[in-house]
Amino acid sequence: MPSVTVDDLDRIFKAYDVRGIVPDDLNEDLARRIGAAFAEFSGGPKVVIGRDCRLSSPDIAAALSAGITSRGVGVVDLGLASTDLLYFASGSLDLPGVMITASHNPKQYNGLKFCLAGARPVGVESGLLEIRAMTETGLPPSGEPGLVEHRDLLPAYTEHVLSFLDASAMRPLTVAIDTANGMGGLVAPAVLERLPVKLHHLFAELDGTFPNHPADPIDPENQRDLRAAVLRHDADIGLAFDGDADRVFLIDEKGQDVSGSIVTALVAKAMLAREPGASIIFNVICSWTVREVIVENGGVPVRTRVGHSFIKQVMAETGAIFGGEHSGHYYFRENYRADSGLIAAVVVMAQLSKANVPLSELLAPFRRYAASGEINTKVKDPLPTIEHVAGVLKDGNQDRLDGLTVEFDDWWCNVRPSNTEPLLRLNVEAKTDELLQEKTAMVLELIRGGEGS
Repeated sequence: MPSVTVDDLDRIFKAYDVRGIVPDDLNEDLARRIGAAFAEFSGGPKVVIGRDCRLSSPDIAAALSAGITSRGVGVVDLGLASTDLLYFASGSLDLPGVMITASHNPKQYNGLKFCLAGARPVGVESGLLEIRAMTETGLPPSGEPGLVEHRDLLPAYTEHVLSFLDASAMRPLTVAIDTANGMGGLVAPAVLERLPVKLHHLFAELDGTFPNHPADPIDPENQRDLRAAVLRHDADIGLAFDGDADRVFLIDEKGQDVSGSIVTALVAKAMLAREPGASIIFNVICSWTVREVIVENGGVPVRTRVGHSFIKQVMAETGAIFGGEHSGHYYFRENYRADSGLIAAVVVMAQLSKANVPLSELLAPFRRYAASGEINTKVKDPLPTIEHVAGVLKDGNQDRLDGLTVEFDDWWCNVRPSNTEPLLRLNVEAKTDELLQEKTAMVLELIRGGEGS
């Protein structure tokens, strides 16, 4: 078995997944080794796998499957799938799963996202380090090879998504979507064609070269075509999906973007109407609005670190019905606590239909504060810089749940290190635009002049 170095693995094993450039960082040999390691770690009789439409995905999937079956474990192959379809398969079949995708990264990347049976997350604190160790050692074939079966679960997943709303009660809507030639082009039409929707679909063809724009809708430049389509077609709402379609970003009827915090607040209100008194999860960079809306609607707010593995764990511990992240990930208890941009989208569309007002008007009560968005700064050593910020802002309420959060009566900030790069990520929110500009400039100056910069 060819050797694998620590440097090889350092390049591809991240906090929540495996990801790298193909074939320089991630290749078929590594995928085969990782498949064998995951089969051993997960301990199931079968592993369900899905893949995105990147040009390298079929070969990576074949190698992964070969590694899994070499350990006597079967494979349920979904073929082309979105990440949330893979999570649904893992939950509904009660099998561990692997999704072959690099999400929003450029076309030369690929990667692997893992979950245990029931769509339970796998990250550095929940098994990824063990998988890495077995990948480094290498596992030989064991017994009779497992069998591969092919399953189409898109129809079942479509029914599952539709169970989150009453389609018969919806008024007609005009919807523009941009799936950026990614996996949203497979799953979104299957659901939306079952709704009273006039659909304008941009870049629907599955094309792993992403010829129109990168499949990264968090970048405003990549939302430009969708904004124009919303205005051109008089759409009620615009939906932008990332490459593996587990995240969604919203555009209102005026062509303006809608923050993940506002979507979290709206969906939280809708979910609390279904289950009064339920717990709702949100992370440390979500707006003050989210906590306020949860309380106003009789829910129990629960704050967590950023990241799907943390949110899913806290959802399991608290029984929370819903969780949202500012980054466009939305988690539902009845979706095996997994995230689904498509479920979030149909819940919002149901609320829009029910309210019978423009989306901007529906969201107006949630636009309470001014926010900076995430600002990244390169630093040599993030931790001393964070301590420098903490020392200067010592009069604020501080906590270390995820990086450093400091709250004052009229503004707050969070500074946290990147998991993969020498970056500090800053988010600031304030009661006025003027205060936001002042405090953002002040904290950025602290970061850039900090001891680790």
